[in-house]
Amino acid sequence: MDISKLKEGLFDKILFCTDFSKNADLAFDYAIYAARRHPGSTLYLLHVIPEPEAQFWKTYLYEVDGIDEKARQDIDARIAEVYRPRVPEEVHLEVVIRIGRDYVKILEFAEEANVDLIVIGRQGRSSWGRVLFGSVMEKVTRKAQCAVMLIPLSAASEHADSSPDSV
Repeated sequence: MDISKLKEGLFDKILFCTDFSKNADLAFDYAIYAARRHPGSTLYLLHVIPEPEAQFWKTYLYEVDGIDEKARQDIDARIAEVYRPRVPEEVHLEVVIRIGRDYVKILEFAEEANVDLIVIGRQGRSSWGRVLFGSVMEKVTRKAQCAVMLIPLSAASEHADSSPDSV
């Protein structure tokens, strides 16, 4: 990240990472807020399909026609249902899906796209997801070459009282 952007408070490229958890849904509001505060920025929505799932699906790719397309359609449908309706007209959203180790793919994409800010929820979907996503969050925070905004699930109670847009 260009340090002059930090001094100016500009984030041209904002990366929001989702595992479709409640915490990720909350963090999305903060990503939208950041994008709205920086007109002309691009908001990337990144979902990483974990490698174990990818390996499982790869064994069936040649046995069932269109399975990879079906998985993509399911993810696209979830994004269309949960996230797209919440994107204001002035925010440019790009959806990216990768397969592999979650934190590795997040960091790779952040570097490829020259991201200025990563917005990520602090907890995942289940107790096992919390361990995994917590680990992901820790690794991303430690290794990212840009600013990282962590959104704890406890922010939900504050969020209910006032959305980030009202600040």
